[in-house]
Amino acid sequence: MDRFRPAKIAKGFGGRTVPRERTALAIWFWEIDRVLLSLIVALIAIGLVAVAAASPVAAIDRSTDAVSVTPLIYFYRQLMWVAIGLPVMLVVSMLPRTQARRLALIAAVIFFVALMLVPVLGEVKNGAKRWIHLPGMRFQPSEFLKPAYVVSIAWLLSLRAKDKTLPVIPLSFGVTAMIALLLMRQPDFGQTVVFCACWAALLLLSGVAMRYIGLLCGAALGLFVLTYMFYENGRQRINDFLGIGHDPMTGPDQADLAHRTITNGGFTGVGPGGGQAKFHLPEAHTDYIFSVIGEEFGLLACIAIACVYLAIVVRVLLRLLDEEDSFTILAAAGLTTEFGLQAIINMGVNAQIFPSKGMTLPFISYGGSSMLALCFGVGLLLAFTRRNPFMDRTPVVKWSGR
Repeated sequence: MDRFRPAKIAKGFGGRTVPRERTALAIWFWEIDRVLLSLIVALIAIGLVAVAAASPVAAIDRSTDAVSVTPLIYFYRQLMWVAIGLPVMLVVSMLPRTQARRLALIAAVIFFVALMLVPVLGEVKNGAKRWIHLPGMRFQPSEFLKPAYVVSIAWLLSLRAKDKTLPVIPLSFGVTAMIALLLMRQPDFGQTVVFCACWAALLLLSGVAMRYIGLLCGAALGLFVLTYMFYENGRQRINDFLGIGHDPMTGPDQADLAHRTITNGGFTGVGPGGGQAKFHLPEAHTDYIFSVIGEEFGLLACIAIACVYLAIVVRVLLRLLDEEDSFTILAAAGLTTEFGLQAIINMGVNAQIFPSKGMTLPFISYGGSSMLALCFGVGLLLAFTRRNPFMDRTPVVKWSGR
């Protein structure tokens, strides 16, 4: 009969009354950042609309029988991945910070091993070996490794606050270098950039001396030059972006096609299903879905989507302003950097600002690995940004009376 008794009441911050005895779900509801969760759900909804617009292009390109093609096949599949990913995100977000950190560390080990197995078990797709194909399933280890890697490096760097003598910076560099080498072997230049940029951002946030940041910037410039000189995949992407060696008789390249598509709809778009330029795009439902949105829903819709991504980043950073735990700050900021950087790269490629990198647009592009990995990463982010709304987090300044 105890469950029918009214919950005990206690005075909370601001004089509000809160129940002392609450279920785990009720605690999660009060502690979760509902604004951040709403923005993520809005992105997922936008993504479903965008995939529905781009699905006929992919369905026609990949179908061997034009008569039996199902135009919305990729929309139905994306709906299935959303139905799987949302519960994953919510369950991970319910974990306490310690358990969320442990889960990320375990996932980092598992998917790092999987990344090492890609050359052996990998499947070649579009000239790159990035996928592991097992009976009944196929996944991209680097997508799942990204959020786990960020949390793991954040945990390593947070140990400097306890013991300055720990060699966490060389260790984090070694892990990042190994991942970068494995990714460039696939080749996957875009993911390599994201991993290295996240590591650099975490180093900067951890408070390393500025001379090391300067050395890091110099090393990055040197690696860029070496990449162009000796790394065929990176050199080809840069040359395509600059138009070096392109034969005009072969027609426009991917960047030109994306630019024509995104500007074809003007500010308001040609309307859902009315786009024609999208049928000339490669990977319209993944890498270039932002261009499809621009054609059918207009540049105003593209600007609105960019504002949603910006709002997510700003929301997390504001949430961390009064956070005191160094690991939480590094982990949440690192996950936000990874999320925002991926969005910037994809939108920049579609707007012909960056070279083509094969990067999906978070929660909007089609993809099972991408959707599940993003849900896992955002679940970790929601777990790390949870807090008791009735706790006064204003710093207390003690006055000595002198």
